[in-house]
Amino acid sequence: MTATIIQLAYLFAAALFLLALRSLGQPATARRGMQMAAFGMLIAVCATLLDQRIVSYEWLAVGVIVGGVVGYPMGMWVPMTAMPQRIAFSHAFGALAATLVGVGEYLHGLHEHTLTHGQTLALGFEVFLGALTVTGSLMAFGKLQELLPGAPITFRGQNVFNLSLFAAGVVCLLWLVVSPYSVPFFIAIAALGLLVGILMVVPIGGADMPVVVSLLNSYAGLAAVATGFALDNNILIVVGALDGASGFILSIAMSKAMNRSFTNVLFGAFGAETGGDGASAAGGAAGEMVAIGADDAALRLAFAQRVIIVPGYGLAVAQAQHQVRELVDLMEKRGVDVRFAIHPVAGRMPGHMNVLLAEAGVSYDKLVDMEDINERFADADVALVVGANDVVNPAARTNKSSPIYGMPILNVQDAKSIIVLKRGRGKGFSGVENDLFVSPKTNMLFGDAKQSIMQLGAEVKLA
Repeated sequence: MTATIIQLAYLFAAALFLLALRSLGQPATARRGMQMAAFGMLIAVCATLLDQRIVSYEWLAVGVIVGGVVGYPMGMWVPMTAMPQRIAFSHAFGALAATLVGVGEYLHGLHEHTLTHGQTLALGFEVFLGALTVTGSLMAFGKLQELLPGAPITFRGQNVFNLSLFAAGVVCLLWLVVSPYSVPFFIAIAALGLLVGILMVVPIGGADMPVVVSLLNSYAGLAAVATGFALDNNILIVVGALDGASGFILSIAMSKAMNRSFTNVLFGAFGAETGGDGASAAGGAAGEMVAIGADDAALRLAFAQRVIIVPGYGLAVAQAQHQVRELVDLMEKRGVDVRFAIHPVAGRMPGHMNVLLAEAGVSYDKLVDMEDINERFADADVALVVGANDVVNPAARTNKSSPIYGMPILNVQDAKSIIVLKRGRGKGFSGVENDLFVSPKTNMLFGDAKQSIMQLGAEVKLA
């Protein structure tokens, strides 16, 4: 009877997870989707507590308390700017849990002499992918948090070396399946997984970290699937499959949005120094940035008919989303039509700008995707770029030597007038110079984005 209740609860939880994924596809229903997913996970956890194989509820209680103490601050107090690295850090913990479960199950089977070929395959696969995801996620966290260099760390023959280590891990796994009690090979699988995770991520530039985090999420899902097979737990199989598939699909979508392939992301060392200096080294156009004062910029905004705002990571860093909404309210009171142009990979994770602006109370109907907004730039009197760089760089279309050539971009260069809010004259996160910033139609408003937008708002009131 208890087993039937557990399986029915798992089935209900799985249905909630599927509905949650569907709801997460639209900004208006995303919050409801997260609530359904959380409720589904609560049901799955409670059902699992009824499992007769549980040895000690005391240790489970300790885990719940420790997890709550650590998880609550991470969820409530980590700023949106740090969300990508928080996600990478969470992946590392999730993968570590899967890895430790695999190690524990293998040691238990080793002690009880109950290991089978199929179980050993699942456990070895789980430990290898889990260990890889642990160190890979920690490396991604380090790069996003700038504890490690954002530029690729490369060495001669790295791709061949990395692939050789991966192949060695697969060989050890196959040998372990043939001989389940070969403990040295199990240890080698875990060690190679940890090493591959490090060496797989350090050669990848910081600009590609969001894709890497998404791909690592897919690996963690596959490790969870293997855990489910090893423990004969259906909900782990379902959740792991959903996690793995969604992470893989998201990685494909992000790569497509950057006009990059997986092989280019994983082996391209995007962001490496290419030699030379100035614009020529980065594929940028020659020219000078022309500064503008907040008073002049505000006059353009106040007397415009149509304004398109392009948010980027700089907006998140400055935490200026509330000030942007206030500026939009002031412009709309003057009859200005304002829209936000959302690039698929603006910020450091998909949906970063949507979540940021929704947090400030910006209406969803003002957030327009790249495919729908691009044709409107030609009719815009002003395009206001707030902290965006690569997603508005015309070099992606005009300069074949640029590392971002072919990447779909927002047509900001088509606007009648362009104002760019930027902290300084340096390069963006990817290290690529931006041709837009030296365009004759562009003026730069330098300074902290929050302060600059507050100045713009004050000047618009007086206009």
